[in-house]
Amino acid sequence: MPDTETQNAIWQALAKNQQTHQHRSIVSLFDDARLASFTAESDDLHLDFSKTNIDSDALELLIKLAESCHIAEKRDAMFAGDKINITENRAVLHTALRAAKDSVLTLDDEDIIAPYQKTFTAMQEFATNIHNGTIISANQQKFTDCINIGIGGSDLGPLMATQALTPYHTGLKCHFLSNIDGAAITDLLVGLNPHTTLIIIASKTFTTTETMVNAKTAIAWLKAHITQGVEQHLVAISSAPDKTAEFNISPERVFGFGDWVGGRYSLWGPIGLPIMLAVGTQNFQDFLAGGASMDRHFCNADMKQNLPILLALTGIFHRNICNYATRAILPYDQRLARLPAYLQQLDMESNGKSVDIDGKQVIRASGPIIWGEAGTNGQHAFYQLLHQGTDIIPTEFLIAANGHEPALKHHHDLLKANCLAQSEALMIGRNSEQAMEIAGKLGYQGEAQKMQAAHRVFTGNRPSITLAYPKLTPFVLGQIIALYEHRVFVEGVMWHINSFDQWGVELGKELANTLLPMLHDADPIGKDKSTINLLRKLKN
Repeated sequence: MPDTETQNAIWQALAKNQQTHQHRSIVSLFDDARLASFTAESDDLHLDFSKTNIDSDALELLIKLAESCHIAEKRDAMFAGDKINITENRAVLHTALRAAKDSVLTLDDEDIIAPYQKTFTAMQEFATNIHNGTIISANQQKFTDCINIGIGGSDLGPLMATQALTPYHTGLKCHFLSNIDGAAITDLLVGLNPHTTLIIIASKTFTTTETMVNAKTAIAWLKAHITQGVEQHLVAISSAPDKTAEFNISPERVFGFGDWVGGRYSLWGPIGLPIMLAVGTQNFQDFLAGGASMDRHFCNADMKQNLPILLALTGIFHRNICNYATRAILPYDQRLARLPAYLQQLDMESNGKSVDIDGKQVIRASGPIIWGEAGTNGQHAFYQLLHQGTDIIPTEFLIAANGHEPALKHHHDLLKANCLAQSEALMIGRNSEQAMEIAGKLGYQGEAQKMQAAHRVFTGNRPSITLAYPKLTPFVLGQIIALYEHRVFVEGVMWHINSFDQWGVELGKELANTLLPMLHDADPIGKDKSTINLLRKLKN
């Protein structure tokens, strides 16, 4: 919805609030009521956004802005199956993949829940039969390894979740192959036994270039070692049965899904088969239950206690009112090491738009740059810039109260202490008097003391958010992912953009198809001088 007079007034009021208070100390905002208004919970998740420069007035304005953008109505339209992805005329119903089995949801006058539940049941049966050895390899051995071949949403989500849930693994080792670089498949296959390796080819259309090339190379590897029965090692996640048949993949090993599920939102369904194979059917159901729990919270909680909305409003404040261009995701949980990359795709592919729903140029900045690293590794890499750099970068910390290794509790205590210390240090900083005292204790005096102190000053007043939870379980992971999905949706609505298409990825693919023959013998017709020069260099 384009800006109305009311919306413009709210944006202006927010800008005035920021202009008035931009140099205010965040610490000064902590009165007796702050934590009650700037924390919220849903089941196992605790969100604390009190370490930001958002005050009570700004929060009220942000909530009014969300109301004026009709967040609730747009949310309900998404859950109801309205075709809110207008450029592709599609519904956005990844939430249906984690809905209760007895739910009823119609799309184009047909129920989609019951048919999908049949697919889900088939997935469960397949995973169970892999685990118990009912489904075996061509030479009658139990599968020990699984390779998921996909890219983008068919890779990042399952890879991230499978790694995150390592303590729940069943014994089947799941590997992931996405990059078309021959080094990736070469290095992966070196350590695997073709006689006990299952291959999942994940591509909705079964035409994705990287996936198809990698799949053909992997199948050739199988055929080099297995004389017959290679098809017993193949599974497809696809909605193109004619294409999967060309690979001799039997129909009962093809798991499809509708066009109402976008790639980067698809790990809840058939694309999540490697997660199910890794952690078992019950843990996968718990994962779905966590996502469904966040769906209910998003639909029912008041805005002032609604985690996805509050997380989105904080993001809007930092991106549009403070003009912070990036957002750092910092999970203090080694098994969430791929979460920043996953959220990078989820957020930047969804909201990296400069054209609004009406086909007009957006009138304010949209999606921020998402990046990050896990735990204390990041502290020894880029936290210098977070604390003393010239740009302010809002940070989002994730931390569990407990780890999965009770014998190594002292490790986890150090991890928690570091996480809390970083958010505290970003906020409070260190003033020049404190820095002078430190320099003096180090033996510096006079001008040397001042110089040394200058390097030890931390301006502080740098905002952060912390998301805390008891332990990284399948349920909690489901909550976290659904939380960020809905956050992306809310921010997209407030920017008046379509968060569910991704036309920006198409042009490069098209040009790659024209360049491939030019790397061999074709003349570089229609190419710019730089590209022609690079083609020649790479050919010669």
